Amino acid sequence: MSNIIYIGYEFTVTPLQPAVEILIAELGFAGFESFVETETGVTAYIQKEEWNAEILNDVQILNSDEFKIDYTFNEIEQTNWNEEWEKNFNPIVVDDVCSVRAPFHENPNTKYDIIIEPKMSFGTGHHETTHMMIQHILKNDFTNKSVLDMGCGTGVLAILTEMKGAKPIDAVDYDNWCYVNSLENVERNNCEHITVIEGDASVLEGKKYDVIIANINRNILLQDMATYVSCLNENGTLFLSGFYNDDIPVIQEACEKLLLKFVEKFERNQWVALKFLN
Repeated sequence: MSNIIYIGYEFTVTPLQPAVEILIAELGFAGFESFVETETGVTAYIQKEEWNAEILNDVQILNSDEFKIDYTFNEIEQTNWNEEWEKNFNPIVVDDVCSVRAPFHENPNTKYDIIIEPKMSFGTGHHETTHMMIQHILKNDFTNKSVLDMGCGTGVLAILTEMKGAKPIDAVDYDNWCYVNSLENVERNNCEHITVIEGDASVLEGKKYDVIIANINRNILLQDMATYVSCLNENGTLFLSGFYNDDIPVIQEACEKLLLKFVEKFERNQWVALKFLN
């Protein structure tokens, strides 16, 4: 396993809302990749190799007179992540039917109950993009459909598609930590139809799917869009997230050039999740 080191920021925010939502959105623009909301604010993580001392210079809310925001930061190695997230990770419920929680949380008795230990992988359901992708999955029929979860993170989206009747399912991530974590979470949720694959879009050659879910970032999506579309079966569905409302024109243009039809958008705190059909 590669020894990735993260920088963790603990933000204390007063008042909490809407400051936390704005702060998370601006930190996402700055390059932070995962967030956990806490009782006093938010914890944000960025890979050390992506970090620099001026990383917060463009986070405008830190200069706002409307909110008081203090922070501390420190290096966090992956081996210490369990302790970090267990202190802060709270269960969530999406649309009253899907819960995402840790093993030590009480079972909320929702229709779809997903148990994960996210460690440093992205995708606890707390971030807007994961939350909206869960909403898309809940709204659509996945019975006996083949699915690709690209950039699977914790595997939470792949797991939910199996709970909704999808099979077979490939969960792909280039990050070794995500790959290992997805394997753990797939087993933890007793999934039988998910294959976890370590790699990037190059591993998709020759594969075909009824549904592709890609919650990554704008640049990777644009880079790999043609590959995704080549892997879609006729009348297939593509769900995209990991970008902002302002990014929709460039994403939609790329999709329409590949003859995809825009169907639906979810928006949450400037983040969006789009549905396309081919």
